Amino acid sequence: MGLDQYAYAASKAGVRDEWYENARWNGSDFANDNPLIEKHQELAYWRKHPNLQGWMEDLYRLRGGEASFNCIEIELTMRDLFDLEIDITEGKLPGTTGFFFGLNSDNHYRDNDLEFITKARQAIEDGLKVFYNSSW
Repeated sequence: MGLDQYAYAASKAGVRDEWYENARWNGSDFANDNPLIEKHQELAYWRKHPNLQGWMEDLYRLRGGEASFNCIEIELTMRDLFDLEIDITEGKLPGTTGFFFGLNSDNHYRDNDLEFITKARQAIEDGLKVFYNSSW
């Protein structure tokens, strides 16, 4: 068990969950034969990046979220990506701990984080929405 974090692009909220909930296991991978179910575009995956989780939870709370920030999909805007980039480059992600979260991994993920931001901006410019989700 541990903190798994995902960023993806899609045309609307809920696409990632809809895809996996309607997929079937074909022996080696998930398959979804329903052409009406949209496939999300994965932009990034992190395994135990607790301070990024803390940053996203702060954003969720700022927007009025009150539930436990686990398996919560949050949309990221261009402004959010701008703020996140500043906090990453200035080393200002909030120190975050949790039983399943692991240790600070900001330096390990720094380049991946910035690459994600570039991909996310492009997805938004292409007319998609960008989402973050996590589970622990």
